[in-house]
Amino acid sequence: MESCCENVKAVRRSKEEKKLLRKQIKASHTLLKHEGISTVSQPTKSLVVANGGLGNGVSREQLQDVLGEVGEVEILVMPPHKPYALVTYRSEVSAQRGHALNGRQLQRGDQIVTLYLSYVNTVDSELWGCVDLPPGLVLVEEFVSPEEEALLLDAIDWTSHDEDVTVQKVLKHRRVKHFGYEFRYDNNNVDKDKPLPGGLPQVCVPVLERCVRDRHTEVMPDQLTVNQYQSGQGIPPHVDTHSAFEDLILSLSLGAKTVMDFRHPEGRSVAVVLPRRSLLVMKGESRYLWTHGITPRKFDVVPACDPKSPAAVTSDLSNHSNLTLSRRGTRTSLTFRKVRRTPCDCGYPSACDSQQPPAPPSPPFLPRSQTDACRLEAEFVHRVYEEIACHFSSTRHSPWPRVCHFLSSLEPGSILADVGCGNGKYLGVNPDVIAVGCDRSSALVQICSERGFQAFVSDALNVPLRSDTCDACISIAVIHHLSTQVIHHLSTQVIHHLSTQVIHHLSTQKRRQAVVEELVRLLRPGGRALIYVWAVEQEYNKQKSKYLKETRQQGPTGDNTAQDLSGTATDAHNTAQDLSGIATDTHNTAQDLSGIATDAHNTAQDLSGIATDTHNTAQDLSGIATDAHNTAQDLSGIATDCTKVHRETESPAKLSVHTNRTAFNSQDLLVPWHLKGGGRGGCNQGRGGGSKNTLDPPTEAQAPAPSPVFHRYYHVFQKGELEELCVRVRGVAIQRSYHDQGNWCVILKKTGDR
Repeated sequence: MESCCENVKAVRRSKEEKKLLRKQIKASHTLLKHEGISTVSQPTKSLVVANGGLGNGVSREQLQDVLGEVGEVEILVMPPHKPYALVTYRSEVSAQRGHALNGRQLQRGDQIVTLYLSYVNTVDSELWGCVDLPPGLVLVEEFVSPEEEALLLDAIDWTSHDEDVTVQKVLKHRRVKHFGYEFRYDNNNVDKDKPLPGGLPQVCVPVLERCVRDRHTEVMPDQLTVNQYQSGQGIPPHVDTHSAFEDLILSLSLGAKTVMDFRHPEGRSVAVVLPRRSLLVMKGESRYLWTHGITPRKFDVVPACDPKSPAAVTSDLSNHSNLTLSRRGTRTSLTFRKVRRTPCDCGYPSACDSQQPPAPPSPPFLPRSQTDACRLEAEFVHRVYEEIACHFSSTRHSPWPRVCHFLSSLEPGSILADVGCGNGKYLGVNPDVIAVGCDRSSALVQICSERGFQAFVSDALNVPLRSDTCDACISIAVIHHLSTQVIHHLSTQVIHHLSTQVIHHLSTQKRRQAVVEELVRLLRPGGRALIYVWAVEQEYNKQKSKYLKETRQQGPTGDNTAQDLSGTATDAHNTAQDLSGIATDTHNTAQDLSGIATDAHNTAQDLSGIATDTHNTAQDLSGIATDAHNTAQDLSGIATDCTKVHRETESPAKLSVHTNRTAFNSQDLLVPWHLKGGGRGGCNQGRGGGSKNTLDPPTEAQAPAPSPVFHRYYHVFQKGELEELCVRVRGVAIQRSYHDQGNWCVILKKTGDR
């Protein structure tokens, strides 16, 4: 890229002009780095307009008005979700006038957007090829007339709650009505033996008869779900339950248009505009395999309407030279389906609930008694680690840097206790200290022994070590595995023996405080303890933790490396640091768009493709989803749209099952572990550490068996919660607290005043 400064070195510039030039140059470098767009210093007919993209909330009409002030625009390309646009003028003279718009400010609601323009050689409006619709998907525009639309909307009476005719619910991001059969969100299915007496509304019959005549369907649907979406609302990506409904699904859009996102399990995505009064027909692959959903946002990227051609509205978003922003209105969808009476035998078994092994048992409730707590720990902590010990150990091969720094700071001859030591990866960090570990899992203790470390089997509630004997204790990701009621029948002194990683497995504050007290009991006066617990805030100070970032390129154990930082304390290559030239003036601008490019911060952060909305991150993992109240009612893989962390309540709540590599939706949860290659057997690890590849690959004639999935109980900590816990303990002072790659951490010092 030629420097933009070469021809202006001799020109005296004001302070504001110099500042503007610096931002222009930085924007040019950013475009080259992330998009491969090279700017030039010599005038041409084409310009790139940084900060003038749909991702910044700038509409085509708004940008066209500004650029058209100085000359006739020949081509204007606005890629979806990008913070820039490309323009070609009819003449080079007009382009030079356009270049003089550099620094022009646009008003976007309450925010101001500053444009930075640079010359480029050409603008290719065909940079992105056409995207085909998913197989089996058909969109019929203007399927109903405005008069029919009015009749259908009038027939949906949201003020009526007649349970003999329909079932009406208010969900977090929309309200729904069911006719014919109720669709139950607790099991994502219908009760086929309990039809609703009212059947389908009569006003729908002519529309359905037309669907049959036009051969969109061969059978009349018997179930109708009506969804009403206000501006800014949506529905998470999902596949309609195979066992609940037959192949064909018909969806009528009334009141307003929207954009529906379709995604293939392999990652391909297609955004389809659903115009008002259009009919969407899903069958075959598009119905059974692709997820479909609507991102909650107030604006959509849609084809611009040509006033000369009223029929210009189309579902094709591949023509980037004709895109703009459209404010959403209130949309009502009528989805017609036929209830299935026999198991589904479709050709997509990987996505078919009828062809899957039996579902795992429903997640347990938070303990309400000592017996419940014992059962929870035995089933979702002790048994799990015995089964996964070898596989777990193979993923815990790299000590975390800041823990190593703490251990290395200990004086030679110091006595160190690692309570909940796992495979002993920290026992050998500092060879000059006397280190001993304990763990509840006999299989993990055996691995420690094979590696030459001193360790013994011990429940964290009763560590057989003398008081005031240790110079240091560490507790790394242990305490979160203990449940609520177990400790109530134990003495405070016994409780004190819990360690770091145990803390986030305790489900009451009293139990967690007892863990800290136990660590302090083991310390001599002046001794220090390091505690790590898993944090709710996996994105902190605009930095995503390694747990969130390692989502797509994971190997076989990728979903299981929770909290395994693999020796990396920080990530110096955060893309957001390089994007301030383009996004500085637009961070707040795009917030009103509520999802056009996830949010304004991620708009600038992701220049390599259509920005992924935060509600889509967890949707393709087929995990058991949660709702906003952490009731874990939606357990068939349709991720729900919860956005707030659930705080503990006095009433017992069912534990939700977390979707790996996503943000936490609750503090008490079950985290899946996908076992590879068996459990206790096959451990052969030397003192140097676990092997990343402990399994032999299957031969060609040997089909790999499905991996068992275990669930581990966790309590994840909110900001300040760990410090709050520690200040309640007598005889201890907090030396330091910090956030380290998705963990909250404290260093305590025993003062001796107890």
